[in-house]
Amino acid sequence: MTSAESREAAALIAAGKAILGCELGSTRIKASLVGPAGEPLASGSFGWENSYDDGIWTYPMEEVWQGLAAAFHELAADVKQQFGLELTNLAAGGFSAMMHGYIVVDKDDRLLVPFRTWRNNITGQASTELTALFDWAIPQRWSIAHLYQAILNGEAHVKDIARITTLAGFVHWKLTGEWAIGAGDASGMFPVDPETGDWNAGMLEQFDAHVADRGFPWKLAEILPRIVPVGETAGTLTNDGAALLDPSGHLQAGIALCPPEGDAGTGMVVTNAIKPRTGNVSAGTSVFAMLVLEKKLSCARPEVDLVVTPDGNLVGMAHSNNCTSDFNAWAGLIGEALAAFGHPVGDDELFGTLMKLALEGDADAGGLLSYGYVSGEHLTGFSEGRPLFARQADSAFTLPNFVRTHLYSALGALRTGLDVLTEKEGVRVDELVGHGGFFKTPGVGERIMAAATNTAVSVPATAGEGGSWGMALLAAYAAREDRGVTLADFLDPVIGDSIGAAVQPDPADVEGFNAFFKRYTAGLPIERAAVEHMGGEAT
Repeated sequence: MTSAESREAAALIAAGKAILGCELGSTRIKASLVGPAGEPLASGSFGWENSYDDGIWTYPMEEVWQGLAAAFHELAADVKQQFGLELTNLAAGGFSAMMHGYIVVDKDDRLLVPFRTWRNNITGQASTELTALFDWAIPQRWSIAHLYQAILNGEAHVKDIARITTLAGFVHWKLTGEWAIGAGDASGMFPVDPETGDWNAGMLEQFDAHVADRGFPWKLAEILPRIVPVGETAGTLTNDGAALLDPSGHLQAGIALCPPEGDAGTGMVVTNAIKPRTGNVSAGTSVFAMLVLEKKLSCARPEVDLVVTPDGNLVGMAHSNNCTSDFNAWAGLIGEALAAFGHPVGDDELFGTLMKLALEGDADAGGLLSYGYVSGEHLTGFSEGRPLFARQADSAFTLPNFVRTHLYSALGALRTGLDVLTEKEGVRVDELVGHGGFFKTPGVGERIMAAATNTAVSVPATAGEGGSWGMALLAAYAAREDRGVTLADFLDPVIGDSIGAAVQPDPADVEGFNAFFKRYTAGLPIERAAVEHMGGEAT
């Protein structure tokens, strides 16, 4: 930032014209401060991890507030260091988080059960029955699947539910007092009608009729949050909310907040993939590809989520629960080995070096095989997972092939879902825009992804950091002066120049990945045996 740009940024912040975006991701809570045109000004973050308690993947709610406050504190400190200013007032803000999951409270606003995240594969019966009832794919991750499974399980808390929401919706409620949600995040709770931008009325009636004999004192529409259209205000920061976000007391209440969104929605924003025939892929702890559809699918496809963009266009999403977690674990082990030999390296050097080595490996990864199933994987039929690595005696067991295998495996389940969209439904996109940690090492993630999808892949400059920035852009759109501009038109000048040149799929890489994928598919019984014989149950 030049001195003139710094002075201009300081003036924006001092005048209360800066905009805040926060995202609660799987491993990091990130806060971004931007100007009215989306230009980055400052940032802060907080690392966290989910826990596996009593068979449930969850995050304690106290860590939500601890993490948000820590990320905001770091952002405010960044503002202080750069501009010598205390961050006290903002033009607008917004909060996003991991989509899906299950958060329910009673009439006294008490959390009824611990937060059940998207990572849980415990709603198989509910998913199957609801998909048949609605003729609309209801994945296990969706809030309605969690609710219906709790009903099937006879869980006592269900009768006491007053509200159900996502993590982003919960945070927004605590900060504003408003039970509201954006269309994108809403579409991972319960089907949203693209024509009305609201909950699918017919399916609401179907669900209520289906559970009528249970005698619950609520109707589904009564406990779901209100969907607020993109570009509108969904509440203002209360005094209590300001204290949660900034315990130091400097941040003022009254800041307008836009509708909360899910990480899929912010991913679509930072990649400008909200128009038909555009697509993006987010790859980190999990991986999902989102293709904006030109028409409805021919039938319900259990492998494909049907969600909507923040501005309401229908999207086909292939979502894999597992992506880089197992590779991260192996990288950490290699880092430990280097440290034991007296050569410790930082994470950036460690991961960057290993990622680049993958490109030196054989196109088919040398006959090696891995499954990074830290959790279950619905796309391949596993309610639980066991990370594993396998090879034959004659496999080319080299470090480059080892790394390439894990990067290929990170995309194996995703490819299973994408094949349904592209081969069975004939969905086409011109290019995929990638974001997330998988793409942090330039030139590597996009080449591997291009091989797996046989599609050109480009990456924005904000590939590893985009979620909170995307939320800030949605907040900036809500605060815009020109109320007639569409979200796509608003994003075009902001995002356009940040996206790099597309990497075209290399035919040898595509052939190599296809050979690996054949091996990956044939080897799934090995993963099933691991689940069965290392504890747990394969279903």
